[in-house]
Amino acid sequence: MATTRPASPAREVAAHVLERVEVDASFADSALETELTSRRLETRDAALATELAYGTLRWQRYLDWILAPHSRRRLESLDPRVRVLLRMTAYQIAFLERVPAFAAVNDAVTLAPRTPGVSAFVNAVLRSFARRGAREREPAPPRNPREALAARCSFPTWIVERWVARYGREDAELLMRALNERPPLTLRANRLRTTREALGRRLADEDGLDCRPTRLAPEGLVVGPGGAPGEWRAFADGGFAVQDEASMLIARLLAPEPGSTVADVCAAPGTKTTHLAELMDNRGRILAFDRERARLARVGEAAARLGISIIDTRDGAVEALAPEFRGACDGVLVDAPCSNLGVLRRNPEVKWRRQPSDLALASRRQADILGAAATMVRPGGRLVYATCSLEPEENDAVAQAFLAAKPDFRVDPPEGFPLPLDSDGWLRCLPHRHGTDGFSAVRFRRSELSGITAP
Repeated sequence: MATTRPASPAREVAAHVLERVEVDASFADSALETELTSRRLETRDAALATELAYGTLRWQRYLDWILAPHSRRRLESLDPRVRVLLRMTAYQIAFLERVPAFAAVNDAVTLAPRTPGVSAFVNAVLRSFARRGAREREPAPPRNPREALAARCSFPTWIVERWVARYGREDAELLMRALNERPPLTLRANRLRTTREALGRRLADEDGLDCRPTRLAPEGLVVGPGGAPGEWRAFADGGFAVQDEASMLIARLLAPEPGSTVADVCAAPGTKTTHLAELMDNRGRILAFDRERARLARVGEAAARLGISIIDTRDGAVEALAPEFRGACDGVLVDAPCSNLGVLRRNPEVKWRRQPSDLALASRRQADILGAAATMVRPGGRLVYATCSLEPEENDAVAQAFLAAKPDFRVDPPEGFPLPLDSDGWLRCLPHRHGTDGFSAVRFRRSELSGITAP
């Protein structure tokens, strides 16, 4: 009897990650990290597993649309394992030209559940799909133009509707397609230990990496393919942190001075906290709050690796911790928890989980955090509010309510910022215009004449 050839380890890992995302509501990045750590795949296989997991999640709705004519059963009624195998294989056939279709189909059949008839079903659906050429692959679009755009761009209809209303159809489509792209790997050179130029030369010499400077952030490098950053010597030496270019602009918006006292009230995992410390030349004091103790531990780990000693971590919600530091800070950063709809390049599963009602819930929590953080700002001090969301409910509405409740604060846009701010003083990083993640941020200043009063 013929033996079944083992499936590619990359496809096996990707399928397991996708199944955990589907069944357990796991986050793709943590599920993938767990799998890659335990399996220790070769670099090439790890890269393919990453591409398959993230690509399938980004294009999930589009894949369901083009698969549907080939299945006699609705995809949502299928066993989750079968559903993710069909999507993952369709992604390879439709998007990865260098992957042989027969190899992708054979591995899907091998990885299918052993339930009688399931392997034959998977094989039949995928071979029917593979026979279609690229021009024949898309079925008739939905009659509703927003539904059709949502299917082609692989986004939930409710997001399409609000983005078309806000940006117009053309810009909304460009935004969605940008959020479906593979994000670049960007590094923040640790200015306490090196320069951007010196780091680029070192990565080229030691790891054979191609690097180019980021366009907006003066400490950023965009790095070409070449393995995992954690394996490079420059990482162990504290030469850099991995951070998107838009995220690098947030600490610069606060513009902390060396020797000052600063707070990051939603600090974990510490990427922006350590950037603040670097901008302060590791002089002064940074209070780092977070309500999740396990994640807060990562702030200390990052600081130790980067050679930073001025961060004072405190676990707990800012509402509970702020009274001890009333009016004590020259600057406070609120990198608020949000819908994450601006970072879908990196967390594509989020768009399939969010609902419109989540925005109102998030904005209430954001308002509470911002109000508590404001009490920590000294008269004349600065306060930055930032989210990795583009939604008005989480940004403009929160800021407007804050200013109405706190008349001693005003919007305080800096001059000569790397990215020109909007006329209302907001920093808005848009993936389709700036090539970054989607971020929104605004800086406030407290009046010099303000007294220290109860919130």
